Amino acid sequence: MGTAALFYWIMLAGVALYAMTGVLDAGRKGMDIVGACAIGMATAAGGGTIRDLLMDRPVFWITDQSYLLVSLGTAILAFFLHRVIQLPPRLFLILDALGLALFTVSGTQLALAAGTPWLVAGFMGLITGVAGGVLRDILCNDIPLIFLPGQLYAIAAAAGAAAVVVMHAAEFSHQLAATIGFLVAAGLRLAAITFKLHGPEWQPRGD
Repeated sequence: MGTAALFYWIMLAGVALYAMTGVLDAGRKGMDIVGACAIGMATAAGGGTIRDLLMDRPVFWITDQSYLLVSLGTAILAFFLHRVIQLPPRLFLILDALGLALFTVSGTQLALAAGTPWLVAGFMGLITGVAGGVLRDILCNDIPLIFLPGQLYAIAAAAGAAAVVVMHAAEFSHQLAATIGFLVAAGLRLAAITFKLHGPEWQPRGD
């Protein structure tokens, strides 16, 4: 599979997963199909849109409407599926972890392919991974997961982006770099969910 095709399918998979998380979160808030689809599409498009604007490149879903079709179709499917099947609450976190990893990998590799410095590429991957989830949580009037203890949200994305950067610097294939980056980001995020791992928390010293 060529590099361009790899980016494309990773992005499509990320769009579908993040659209589902948006719908599940909107459903928890009791929104109707319009609200659920709006949240789902905003979640799916948010990170990549910010990345593209920062990199001064055409926004991905404007140049290829397939992303809009996938996000909308997935949102509608998830909305009606949830009405007939009782989906476990934990499914939201699992899908979110997978979407986070996919978007982080795609954002990092796209930035590296554009010739950006390694730190900028990692930052673009981090933004691509976390921004959609932050937008979803804000629209649903929740504290974004990225700010909550016991989540390792941004740390997982940063670790995945770093893995891709290192693999790229070592001249491994794009496919292997994407696989390792995905496993690092998703594995760390899922471990945080399972074992309540967290980074250092704010603990002010007593008087």
